[in-house]
Amino acid sequence: MDLKNRKIGIIGAGITNEEIYNLAYKIGKLLAEKGAIIYTGGLGGVMEAASKGAFEAGGITIGILPGHKYEDANPYVKIPILTDMGHARNVILVRSVEIIVAIAGGYGTLSEIALALKMWKPVIGIKTWENIPGVYYVSSAEELLDKIFELLS
Repeated sequence: MDLKNRKIGIIGAGITNEEIYNLAYKIGKLLAEKGAIIYTGGLGGVMEAASKGAFEAGGITIGILPGHKYEDANPYVKIPILTDMGHARNVILVRSVEIIVAIAGGYGTLSEIALALKMWKPVIGIKTWENIPGVYYVSSAEELLDKIFELLS
């Protein structure tokens, strides 16, 4: 099964360490190689890493930005969406996708997880907020890919 044109949201820490950056990069790359369209918040950290991985794999990357300036997007966002809504843009990101992947993150990520669960969107977590009922937890990029296939089939 491929993920051709399936809309996958990747959320997570805006500022991150090398381990999490590399994990997000790998996930973005794997998903894009399977044909998924990658949606992020368009900024740095996990969002940049996932976008970079997808971009370098030839994928489509969409950034739902909190502000009103295209130049705020990380350089790997092919399609920036300006909202000028700050954190309220999280609703647009979650509503726009079929599934959410949460990687690390703080309270902004937690709010997106909650919004996704409220909207009955599947949420897969890796190295993120723990013990949230309804979140599917995985421990590797490969396990995450298997879970996405399972949930979307």
